[in-house]
Amino acid sequence: METTTLGRGGPVVSRAGLGLMGMSGIYGRADDAESLATIRAAVDAGITLLDTGDFYGMGHNELLLRDALRGSGIPRDSVFIQVKFGGQRDPSGAFVGSDASPAMVKSSLAYTLTRLDTDYVDLYQPARLDPRVPIEETVGAVAEMIKAGYVRYLGLSEMGADTIRRAHAVHPVTALQIEYSLMSRGIEAQILPAVRELGIGITAYGILSRGLLSTGTARLAPDDPRARFPRFRGENHARNLELLAALEAIAEDKGATAAQLAIAWVASRGDDIIPLIGTKRRDRLSEALRALDLTLSADDLAVIEAAVPAGAVAGDRYDAAQVAMLDSER
Repeated sequence: METTTLGRGGPVVSRAGLGLMGMSGIYGRADDAESLATIRAAVDAGITLLDTGDFYGMGHNELLLRDALRGSGIPRDSVFIQVKFGGQRDPSGAFVGSDASPAMVKSSLAYTLTRLDTDYVDLYQPARLDPRVPIEETVGAVAEMIKAGYVRYLGLSEMGADTIRRAHAVHPVTALQIEYSLMSRGIEAQILPAVRELGIGITAYGILSRGLLSTGTARLAPDDPRARFPRFRGENHARNLELLAALEAIAEDKGATAAQLAIAWVASRGDDIIPLIGTKRRDRLSEALRALDLTLSADDLAVIEAAVPAGAVAGDRYDAAQVAMLDSER
């Protein structure tokens, strides 16, 4: 596994990371034993960056990561654990808001450290901008935790260029986590130039657009929870499957899968962009890792982007209410 720095002059991490969210029921049931095996297989393959959130399964995800590392022989300092906080959910699992107040920063971190059974988190990031709290106050609280040794680096998630600049003025931001894929290229206009100017890395989630860019997961079973997303509804879904078919044809000519091409495309966007492989199964992980061995020429990239043009995807990333909550979409 190749390595890169996370942000300008930042920590050295693997060229790809593992996103653990799907292991805690976000997209249907997951098998804990398989999830544990997948985390360990990722580390064995050289992945050091592990991405979790305290609201993934209401703490389940962090406990799962603790169990994967505990007794595995994997030294704590050999992995880079980044945690999102601030997402609030009710007992049914529904999101009910964000809290990134200074008190919640510190309280959430205390619970995270306990669940992970660790003395520090490598990178700590608010999952969304809390509209009631100036970003300067949130970042100031994380900076206090960095000074105290409980956190090593500051991150942000789904925030726009202006907010990123304000945060960075208070304390250096190491990385921005945001959705980026062939079907989600909105960051290219303002956000990506801003973070590159400031020397901030990108950890890209949704690199397969929640499975739309993968032959094995693009089509929905009757009870698939992804049906709540606009891109998986009705005519939108039908149009997006046409885009997938065009990508599949290119992949076949290259002896690859559509998912591998989609991952390789994200990786090709620059060493400062780290694709997060979101999977709960070892076989999917193995397929995804092979994408990192693909070399895409300028001609390959042109053909891929012609098959899935920027802006051609049908439907928004989230429903209207959730999009309205995203600082990155303003």
